[in-house]
Amino acid sequence: MQKKKSEFFNILKQEIINNIKSYVIVTIIFVIGIFLGVFFINQTDSKNDILQYINTYIDEMKTIQNGDFISELKNDIHNNILLVFLLWFAGTTIIGIPIVFGIILTRGFCLGYTISACVLTLGKLKGFMFILLTVFLQNAIFIPALLVLGVSSVKLYKSIIKDRRKENIKLSIFKHSIISLFILFALIISSIVKIEISYRLILTFSKYF
Repeated sequence: MQKKKSEFFNILKQEIINNIKSYVIVTIIFVIGIFLGVFFINQTDSKNDILQYINTYIDEMKTIQNGDFISELKNDIHNNILLVFLLWFAGTTIIGIPIVFGIILTRGFCLGYTISACVLTLGKLKGFMFILLTVFLQNAIFIPALLVLGVSSVKLYKSIIKDRRKENIKLSIFKHSIISLFILFALIISSIVKIEISYRLILTFSKYF
């Protein structure tokens, strides 16, 4: 078991080393999105609207009954399936790479916007607690999975450009599809963490916000 685990991490390490440039590019795009989200919040004058949105979100969590978590989980998994499919499809087309980068940029923007909004409206301590409960846990899985899928799309693009033989294209798409399935599984876990852990933690600690 230990040997298989070691082999897995060695393969993962080599994968990152072999595609370090792609990982750097995708990560930079994601970080730019975060900074844009933070910048947007700092420039907005509607701080009361942001606070109202967060308070409404907390109030809605308070009213959720146990049975509603299943519905929320289904919706979140459905959204992640659509996300993976869109990234997979965009990655299989040469002209789809800008779409892949756009999705990653947008996800970074949403994260930066959320973090900045929480800190701005709730203060540093409460904002940090809220972020820890609502953002950190699921994104610890979601963000690496998103970046890996983005890199897989870039690899597919480079492979097709480098070798346009039908056999190579089929093999590259097959590899990209396998990675997409693994990422989908990771995002489903992220959804479970978000709904079954983060949401319940919000309900438990909502009185502090």
